[in-house]
Amino acid sequence: MSKIGEAERKAQDRVIDLLCGHKSGTLGGLGWRYLGDWQKRKGNANIEPTLLRPWLEARGYAPEVITQAITRLEREARMEGTKLYEVNQSFYDMLRYGVAIAPGPGEAPVTVRFVDWGDVGANDMGVAEEVSIKGRDAKAWNKRPDLVLYVNGIALGVVELKKSTVGVGEGIRQTLDNQRPEFIRHFFTTVQITFAGNDSEGLRYAPIQTPQPYWLAWKEEREITGPLDRDVTQMMEPARFLELIHDFTLFDAGIKKIARPNQYFAVKAAQDRVGTREGGIIWQTQGSGKSLIMVMLARWIREALPDARILIVTDRKELDGQIQDVFGNTGDKVRRARSGNDLMAALADPTDRVVCSLVHKFGKREESELAEMISEIQASQIGAPVGDFYVFIDEAHRTQSGKLARAMRQVLPSAMFIGFTGTPLLRSDKETSLETFGPYIGKPYRFDEAVEDGVVLDLRYEARDIDQRITAPGKIDAWFEAKTKGLTPVAKATLKQRWGTLQRVLSSRSRLDQIANDIILDMEMKPRLKAGMGNAMLVAGSIPEACKFFEIFSKSGSVLADKCAIVTSYKRAAPEITGEEAGMGETEKQYVHRVYTDLLGDTSEEDYEEEALRLFKKEPGRMKLLIVVSRLLTGFDAPTATYIYIDKQMRDHGLFQAICRVNRLDGDDKDFGYIVDYKDLFRNIESAVDDYTSEAFDAFDKEDVEGLITDRAEQADQDLRTARDAWLGLMDGVEQPKSDDEIYAYFSSPQGIDQDPDSEEKARRRQALYKISGRFARAYANIAAEPEGSAFNDLELDEIRREVERAIGIRDAVRLHSGDAVDMKLFEPAMRHLIDNYIRADDSEVISHLDDISLIDLVESKGADAVNDLPAMSKRKRDNVAEAIENNVRKLIIEETPVNPRFYEKMSELLTDLIRQRRDEAIAYAEYLERIAALVRDAKAGHGNEYPGTIDSAGRKALYDNLEGDETTALEVDRAVRETAPFGWRGNAMKERKVRRCLEQVLDDPETVERIFEILKNQSEY
Repeated sequence: MSKIGEAERKAQDRVIDLLCGHKSGTLGGLGWRYLGDWQKRKGNANIEPTLLRPWLEARGYAPEVITQAITRLEREARMEGTKLYEVNQSFYDMLRYGVAIAPGPGEAPVTVRFVDWGDVGANDMGVAEEVSIKGRDAKAWNKRPDLVLYVNGIALGVVELKKSTVGVGEGIRQTLDNQRPEFIRHFFTTVQITFAGNDSEGLRYAPIQTPQPYWLAWKEEREITGPLDRDVTQMMEPARFLELIHDFTLFDAGIKKIARPNQYFAVKAAQDRVGTREGGIIWQTQGSGKSLIMVMLARWIREALPDARILIVTDRKELDGQIQDVFGNTGDKVRRARSGNDLMAALADPTDRVVCSLVHKFGKREESELAEMISEIQASQIGAPVGDFYVFIDEAHRTQSGKLARAMRQVLPSAMFIGFTGTPLLRSDKETSLETFGPYIGKPYRFDEAVEDGVVLDLRYEARDIDQRITAPGKIDAWFEAKTKGLTPVAKATLKQRWGTLQRVLSSRSRLDQIANDIILDMEMKPRLKAGMGNAMLVAGSIPEACKFFEIFSKSGSVLADKCAIVTSYKRAAPEITGEEAGMGETEKQYVHRVYTDLLGDTSEEDYEEEALRLFKKEPGRMKLLIVVSRLLTGFDAPTATYIYIDKQMRDHGLFQAICRVNRLDGDDKDFGYIVDYKDLFRNIESAVDDYTSEAFDAFDKEDVEGLITDRAEQADQDLRTARDAWLGLMDGVEQPKSDDEIYAYFSSPQGIDQDPDSEEKARRRQALYKISGRFARAYANIAAEPEGSAFNDLELDEIRREVERAIGIRDAVRLHSGDAVDMKLFEPAMRHLIDNYIRADDSEVISHLDDISLIDLVESKGADAVNDLPAMSKRKRDNVAEAIENNVRKLIIEETPVNPRFYEKMSELLTDLIRQRRDEAIAYAEYLERIAALVRDAKAGHGNEYPGTIDSAGRKALYDNLEGDETTALEVDRAVRETAPFGWRGNAMKERKVRRCLEQVLDDPETVERIFEILKNQSEY
């Protein structure tokens, strides 16, 4: 038992007692033996031959082999003009894999292993205290680590302890000082884990040369309540200690890394699944080191199973390269497949133990590349795969990954598949993902847990609104009528449907100018941005909008003029602008092509992007802003990214992954990641964070998969029958023989709508035609993609396919014949001119005051009841305001205009209505945010109560609130508990009884004693 403020010496004695049980020098405690107090012992070193030699002799090695092996080991541990990282890495390899020693000339070498990794009990685990180490030379000072953990005489762990009233950070800094050349850096060449701890905070751990902010805390349930005692028993138990070194330590691009608890337990859970060959999905929140879980698990499988081969499918270059580098550092080369055929060749070649395939999944072109890759895999004539395969697929929640995984199952039917995701499986993803991979592996590691553990940063949110107005309604209408002269009312309505949307209004050049002005101002005002230590990302609504932003910044004359880049899925190619020239002005595709050509010249998109990302990550002062649309919103890790400006409708996976681009740790000056929202997305963010922090998605277990395929196939069959019946029913109205003439007569007005008394009825029929034919085609496509579970046979599906093709043909022909079809390319330049020139935007206004509240608090503190206090409009948790308006107006246009061409007859009225409705909703949205902020602040402050000056902590406020506002009694309880409660009293029956007795001396009523006792248990300050 520890006491607050007791001397560091007592904590050290207690840790030794936990490890060794006694100081007799024999095995005890957790399985270590006490080596002694080495403060005055001469010649202390990180390799102790007097301990190592007897252990090697006991292993049966010949004396001359042992002498050579120890000499080699000591030489490897010396620092002679090399960096500590490099020496430590080469020593680690020797420690892990052993060293080959030839007993004599011409004799076969013997592999000498210095640690028995397979049999923990066969090792000599020793603990020495107060280990005095001399500085390397006269200029260096001596140091004395509190504890050194020796395994077979080799120093693998160092521990610095402090008393409970001294922060663990002091022990961390002392350890880091020791690794400097001015002190005892040479001692740490063999050290694999460093620890610092005290009784109040427990242990922190890290590999060598880890900056203080990145030291880790262990997290594991156990009955021991004292933080230090609990962490020591969990981390320094010999099997766990050696396992962390052997299986959970990596050297990655100049940084030595050791697993965080979430990574460790994910790998352990996956190891259990490997034993039963049952696949599944590993969910670890964004930024928590998912890629390193892949590497650690793959290495373990490869070493534990001699015939195992690993196939890793990733969707981004950074991870693909990282996997190759890290595996190279662990002794295995990675074969990177470049195509479907190359992948099949790699699978057929057993010399490649690890194969990595990069699949791009951004934009239409890359989707076609994926389809081509799947086709190549399925049609490949290369030999059959060789080996026992384990397939890892990154970002498993994506549909494309599911398609690829299904294709790979055909090639590797006996492989074990593991999906990796940084997001929970939403309901829409659940079916395909669970069918493909299986249930979750281990416990999901959520966003709020990662924030609490210090793995990622919390987020702060700010909403900004830009009001807009129509400047010249008459000119809008005159322009529109002049440009659409000769179109039918339905065709005009179609054009309005395309351009009369909120998204088009919000894409006006004037509004984008205001957003750009905001960001330029922030670059000069926000400390981290101004200092050049941090930078930002801007998410645009489309590639044309991203190009407009880029042009605005480039011509701004501001700091961003030459310090921003555009990174999208766009690739310049002739097909991009083929068929675009109508002679009426520049279309959006032509505009994007021109911007990219002016920007890149002869430079390829890949080279431009690579340099932009390098600067963004490594030299943030030279690349302050990345403009993106869908690229880099998942899997892109840049600790420098601090602000994300969002001007795009987003939700669920996409939204959450996007905002997590700014939650990476990056030095003491980055406390939070900041979200600046121009699209009223708080409800979507709130919903996404709630999903990512709740347990709503944990129960996707094995039972969820059973019956899933059958249920979905039955539903797909029913959908197709319903859609087909609707199509046949519609066509029943067409007179026989239902040739082209009869079809046109039924749906169209060949002599013009003014001459046809049935024109309105025919307009209704056409709307039904367009909808029903599309629904029929989609229902058929759903079954055609997975026909195996369908009740339709091949002949029936072939007949339905012909019916669908005819339905689509009729739809397209009627649209053209009736004049409903509009050549959008012809009108695009004119409509863009209208939007850009007749809609003006005001300066932005901050409509939220949430900068002092964390995003997790916003979600967790509000509580479900708070939503009931909000206006009805605000209760729509998932429906974003702007999106709702846009959908409603589009619905009106689609459903009403064909039968009443006078509805929204004027383009100016439509645009004016859009802006007016958005303004009204923006006001309500601002009120909603203020209400949320007030609720959270009230909750954190104690439900809005005002407290006396003495009631100045969360614990005292809780007592005050629950003791009827009795200040005197609250302070008496507070004082009694603080003076009486022993360390680690929660969960210990005797200690809890002591706390209850002290309450009984202040409070008379037994029920009040019990109620206050439960409150105290939940107040961390006691």
